[in-house]
Amino acid sequence: MKRINNSVLALSLLMGMAAIHAQEKKQLTLDEAVQLGIQNSKNLKIDAAKIEEATADLLEAKNRQLPELKVSGSYMYLPTKPTVDLKISTGSGGAGSPEVHQVAYGSVNLSVPIYSGGKIKYGIQSAKYLVEASKLSTENDKIAIAYNVAQAYNNLFKANQSIKVLEENLTASQKRDETFLKLENNGVIARNDRLKANLQTSNIELQLLEAKNNYNIANINMDLLLGIPETTEIEVDQNYIDEGSEVKTVDYYVNEAKENRKDLQALAQQRKAAALGTKSAKAENLPSIAFTGGYVAADIPKFLTVYNAVNVGVGISYNLSNIWKENSSLRQSQAREKQLAANDELLNDNIKLDVNREYQNTDYSKKRIAVYEKAAEQANENYRITKNKYDNGLATMTELLDADAAQISSNVGVINAKADAALAYRKLLQTTGTLTIK
Repeated sequence: MKRINNSVLALSLLMGMAAIHAQEKKQLTLDEAVQLGIQNSKNLKIDAAKIEEATADLLEAKNRQLPELKVSGSYMYLPTKPTVDLKISTGSGGAGSPEVHQVAYGSVNLSVPIYSGGKIKYGIQSAKYLVEASKLSTENDKIAIAYNVAQAYNNLFKANQSIKVLEENLTASQKRDETFLKLENNGVIARNDRLKANLQTSNIELQLLEAKNNYNIANINMDLLLGIPETTEIEVDQNYIDEGSEVKTVDYYVNEAKENRKDLQALAQQRKAAALGTKSAKAENLPSIAFTGGYVAADIPKFLTVYNAVNVGVGISYNLSNIWKENSSLRQSQAREKQLAANDELLNDNIKLDVNREYQNTDYSKKRIAVYEKAAEQANENYRITKNKYDNGLATMTELLDADAAQISSNVGVINAKADAALAYRKLLQTTGTLTIK
């Protein structure tokens, strides 16, 4: 009975482990993988924090246009008798100064900015531009992440397809080894020929081991990129390799990049903010005007009581040191404008280079497909002819094995060429800023 219970327990554990293992597989289309990668991206979390920071700066700039209301109060105890010399007549006939042991007073002050040379207005608008720049930078990062996920997905697909092709050829090679062993035993072929076939099988096994190793590494990289457990086995959907069938002229993609590149748009917002920063720096040389109001109350027992002391007025503030001090903030802001202008020119040049380069790579990758397909067709036909010749004693074992190896390489090359063409097209779309994120 105990053995039966142990067997049932062991069977349950095995079934549980099998179920857990089955749960580790996840089938994902490329679009689903991109969405998952964006959702769990660490870089986008950093970008979100930057947007929050820029939004807080905007709130701070807006707060500067609101009234300032300050309340203060104090109570002091005087342990020693202070000397009080009144300069006005108290009408007490020279009776001596009052004894003061405590003082209490409080005040309320209100200040409403009226004019500050435009610094408040410029600060608010500049902060708005910087918030928008942060959001555009985030969108640009999303497109970059979408391409990185596509690249990892492509590597996983290529590794998986290589495994399938190699497994098929390994099965065929192993069957051939069995046939050659029978032929050797019957004295039809020499032992050396059979060993050559065995060596070819071993080479395929090594290639298969390498392909599986590459697949495991690509799978782990994909898991980490998507933010899922690294033990998850991802099953890819090969339909994505049909993308990019229609490629337009290079001028079309250059114009698309100028209109849609988020980093270029973010830089434009930064330049607007810098221009307002220069105006704000110039305003430092202007006076500030504010409406002021206040209330004061004081109580010094046996000496003085003040209440209902309300005051209103207009305050003007001007830093006279601006007359002889050079405005360093202005020079810094102007330098910032020059730097951003140069960055804009450099980015435009880089965009033109990137688009032209990726356009050429896309065109090249599509042409490679036709070449690989032709090579595969030739390799398959060559293997068929060589196999017929070998069966009729007209070709050597070495020629047959070489033809088989060329056939394997060509068939894998076709698959990889199609996958690389799809990825190259996505890279082209990334450089134009039009890579869609569904």
